[in-house]
Amino acid sequence: MTDKRAQLTKNICLTGIFMAINIVLSSSIFSIPVPGGHFYANDIIICLSGLILGPFYAFCAGGIGAFLGDLFFYPTPMFVTLVTRSIQVIVIALVSQYTLKKKPILSGIIALSIGAVIMVVGYTIGRAFIYSTVEYAILKLPYQILQALVGCVIAPILAYNKQFRKILK
Repeated sequence: MTDKRAQLTKNICLTGIFMAINIVLSSSIFSIPVPGGHFYANDIIICLSGLILGPFYAFCAGGIGAFLGDLFFYPTPMFVTLVTRSIQVIVIALVSQYTLKKKPILSGIIALSIGAVIMVVGYTIGRAFIYSTVEYAILKLPYQILQALVGCVIAPILAYNKQFRKILK
């Protein structure tokens, strides 16, 4: 198998695994109830896919995976999720992989910070629009920020861990 075909196969497999984990973590089984909704752990896998995969594969794993999770478990915000998560994960992938190439960890931290802002702002605006009330969106805001921070802390610990990288090779 050529190097290109091997890399393509690896990317497709990782994308499928990350997408499946994203969908599972979007379920209420793995969520924590909070005022105004639930706290989900899928931010970790969305951020991780942005750091590890290229923009297209990250979009599939993070954006489409989160969309499918909402479609299966809580469809009301599924299009807000599709847009917000897709923009978030593509920006993370582009910034982390194409800027500051000599400082990948710094590049990843910057990418995750931008992605966190995109997620919090996107969901806040989306909730205000879907539920026709700014108050509901503001009620959920602290939990959105916490969810973004959890993803921003755990994803780089995994992505830049030498043992985890060995597993991915």
